[in-house]
Amino acid sequence: MHGLMMDRPLLIKRLLWRAEHVFGDKQVISRDGSGYHTYTYAELGSRVRRLAGALAALGVAPGDRVATLAWNTHRHLECYFAVPGMGAILHTANHRLSEDQLAYTMDHARDRVVLVEPDLVPLLESIADRLPLVHSYVVLGKVPADTTLSPVFDYEDLLAHAAAVELPELDEYAAAGLCYTSGTTGDPKGVLYSHRSTVLHTLALCVKGSAEVAEDDTYLVVTPMSHVNAWGTPYACALQGTTLVLPGTHPRPEDLLRIIHDQRPNVMVAAVTVGTMLRDAHNSTGRRYHLDSLQRLWLGGQAPPAALTEWWQQNNGTVVVNGWGMTETSPIATFSPDVSSQGKPLPLVEMRITDEAGTELPWDGKSVGELEVCTPWAAREYLDDPRSVDSFREGWLRTGDVSVFTPDGSMALKDRSKDLIKSGGEWISSVDLENALMAHPMVHEAVVIAIPDETWLERPLACVEAQGSVTEEELRNHLQARFAKYWVPEHIVFVRRIPKTSVGKFDKKQLRARYLECGLPGISP
Repeated sequence: MHGLMMDRPLLIKRLLWRAEHVFGDKQVISRDGSGYHTYTYAELGSRVRRLAGALAALGVAPGDRVATLAWNTHRHLECYFAVPGMGAILHTANHRLSEDQLAYTMDHARDRVVLVEPDLVPLLESIADRLPLVHSYVVLGKVPADTTLSPVFDYEDLLAHAAAVELPELDEYAAAGLCYTSGTTGDPKGVLYSHRSTVLHTLALCVKGSAEVAEDDTYLVVTPMSHVNAWGTPYACALQGTTLVLPGTHPRPEDLLRIIHDQRPNVMVAAVTVGTMLRDAHNSTGRRYHLDSLQRLWLGGQAPPAALTEWWQQNNGTVVVNGWGMTETSPIATFSPDVSSQGKPLPLVEMRITDEAGTELPWDGKSVGELEVCTPWAAREYLDDPRSVDSFREGWLRTGDVSVFTPDGSMALKDRSKDLIKSGGEWISSVDLENALMAHPMVHEAVVIAIPDETWLERPLACVEAQGSVTEEELRNHLQARFAKYWVPEHIVFVRRIPKTSVGKFDKKQLRARYLECGLPGISP
């Protein structure tokens, strides 16, 4: 016997309905040149329906892939609702990928229409000949006079002449969004979200013990909207009527400081690298911007180093919160109100750790194993990708992360499985060494990778970007006070810059390749 409840599908348009009808006067603020573009959630909804009509007039049909090459702006937010709302699939293409990887993802996605920022038109022109299925280009602003894209349309002109359409009822399991992993190993992998998974993930961001997105918050969302839907925060802000602040085109650290000063957000969502850049920019500009409104700084992508969290707390009273997730988990799966761990699983998220044989290990605070996840907003396979076979086991996503759980359900991330260093039969955590190095006052950033060793098979190599005068010996002494002797690297290389991936994580793959190619003398980027 079935229950006698309404069969109401979980659709992204339901999030927009609440934003319009319950919080219609709340604001979306987007940096626009030297000023700000401001409108309400009610006005957002009106433009969303006109955009859906404009895309339909361009021939976009249910199931078609529509790509965005865009910054965090109000126009990009409109695409978030219009494209999946009309039954098409929003592919938020990552313009920070290499040209080859970007072309691969857009061709693999089978994109039909691309909405592109004016300043990213040259990037799109450079790969357009590798996108045979794209039939229309829409510029999110004025169309450059010399563009080679064709046919090309002005976004605002399309909306001005479009008829508003009502967003249809859909199957909640219908595909809604497409994001690709950042491609640190091999080609990026496509993760295809459904309306149902997106709505459930949105709800999870709003519950107690999670990010607790609420109406009285003002969120500055710096995490790129091209990266896992900016961690789902634009959808959660709309659902809760949260004032949403978007940093606009190509924001520099000082632009972000000015936005915080002007708009007074109490929460900022960003990568760890952004937290570091803002600290440095604040110091270099004489701390002339007022940052005291910022109560919480949600830093993700990798574990925030202790020195950075302490600086924000001591200098600004800002609490750095933490969590864990990945593209495959939409991305948030755990959340913590501090940085003592990656937090506890969100409601409806089940987790386990397993050994190399796949045997489940206890949550005793000691047993370390590969983290596996099962939740309604985790992928069950990749889009048209044979690597799915190795990434999923009996309905569980194998994350490749190595973790430990305490009996109260708190998860601490130890490392990526590929980044653990096995030296003389003993495991060494690169993450623990990196955090310890970055706690030294003269170290700006640090990365630790494994290098081959004839005796021990692998040894740690530390690559350090210094911010003052410091020697290898000083750093080794600093580590010896914290770790067993065999953990301490024999070699510490000073580099001008730590390379980053397209989403701001340390690019260990690039450092390993440079070491294998050049050895120690040529590893400096």
